[in-house]
Amino acid sequence: MRSRPLRFFMDGARYALLTAVSLVVLIPFLWMLTTSLKDQTKIFQFPPQWWPNPIVWSNYADVFKAQPQFLLQYWNSLYIALLVTAGTCLVGALAGFAFAKIRFPLRNLWFLVLLSGMMIPNEVTIIPNFIWFSKLGLIDIHFPLIVPPMLGAGGIFGVFLLRQFYITIPKDIDEAAEIDGCTPWQTFWKIMIPMTAPAFATLAIFTFLNSWEDFLDPLIYINSSHLFTLPIAMRLFTDTAGTAWHLLMAASVMATVPLLLVFFLAQQKFVEGVATTGLK
Repeated sequence: MRSRPLRFFMDGARYALLTAVSLVVLIPFLWMLTTSLKDQTKIFQFPPQWWPNPIVWSNYADVFKAQPQFLLQYWNSLYIALLVTAGTCLVGALAGFAFAKIRFPLRNLWFLVLLSGMMIPNEVTIIPNFIWFSKLGLIDIHFPLIVPPMLGAGGIFGVFLLRQFYITIPKDIDEAAEIDGCTPWQTFWKIMIPMTAPAFATLAIFTFLNSWEDFLDPLIYINSSHLFTLPIAMRLFTDTAGTAWHLLMAASVMATVPLLLVFFLAQQKFVEGVATTGLK
């Protein structure tokens, strides 16, 4: 066994290393935050000014003056990301439960066929999808940003993740539910869903992040400015005269807030052991 001083030294070195790495990771975020509070003339000052002097709080208000529809575009991103996250979790739970717990012909083969869809990049299918949606009259609305991600690579990942989770849950629980007279739907809804919180948290974080930061799909499918999402809206702070960095950084800080909230709300379940939860 290690002596107490050696163990104390190893723990201190480990925490010091983690703190140093954390600071390196936080530097870009801190620079974004301080730049959002600087006067435009001091952003590229040398040597760099880490702490803004004076602090220009009006940069945040100026974001809405420079882009009057920014709040609406912010809401567009928020509700699209929430719908995609909820839909992906629902589809993933239903399909994952079916592949893990319900026996049907060629179950494993169909699962492999489904997983093969993850190998097709979105860039490969975006042109035929655009032609298809155009013929259906679904361009310049939010439908292509909500439904296809639930059933595309992100949705397939959700099916895979939740199937692997349900496999870890002992069959004794299914058999006990069947003895008590539960139908497969009742077993899924009353027993499996309450156990799925850690897997849902993991899937929700990844799905919300991907939807919130999606730039290509809104660029292809959306033409009207009032339907833009945040990645497109923030691109508007750059024009032929240059980039309004103080406003862009202020908008970026506001765009980061939902991501932080989602992570902090889901982090407890995110770090919780999936297999251990299934055995509770």
